[in-house]
Amino acid sequence: MRRAPVASPLALVGLCLLAGCSAAATPPGSVADQALNGSIALPDDARRTRVVRVVDGDTVVLSKLGSSRLIGIDTPEVYGGAECFGREASAFARRVLEPGAAGRYVDGEERRDRYGRRLVYLWLADGRSFNAMLAEGGYARPLVIAPNDRYAKRLRSIAREARRRNLGQWGASGCGGS
Repeated sequence: MRRAPVASPLALVGLCLLAGCSAAATPPGSVADQALNGSIALPDDARRTRVVRVVDGDTVVLSKLGSSRLIGIDTPEVYGGAECFGREASAFARRVLEPGAAGRYVDGEERRDRYGRRLVYLWLADGRSFNAMLAEGGYARPLVIAPNDRYAKRLRSIAREARRRNLGQWGASGCGGS
């Protein structure tokens, strides 16, 4: 397995400040997108894909795969009764997963969900796990549905830390942990 890049969130925030990154794109109570480590190592068997578009925080359309549901996490809904922090999670996904962006994926043990979406873990071109980034920034909660539990323990740990740090949906401007 390839190792995910490791840098402290504070070091990355400092680099972002030096480079003049905009804080306006980051919701209050969140860390800068660049500061999210996405610390699940990119597996050797990951295949290449490109982002076609983002549907919402945990559903994307990927080249040659179609509609794809990110495994192990669940972001608040934005359709059919918007939930607290759903818009923020979707906005984060759109900022990070621009159309045409290269990425890599691994299928789940089950290939499709009941809606026909492909079930995948997704990594950015720089090796960061997007599924983990959603949990790390407080945009998603862990959702484990066996047999798609390859990274369940790690995603739970990442989400627990985001909650402890009051990030995203657990922050003062988020949903207050509800």
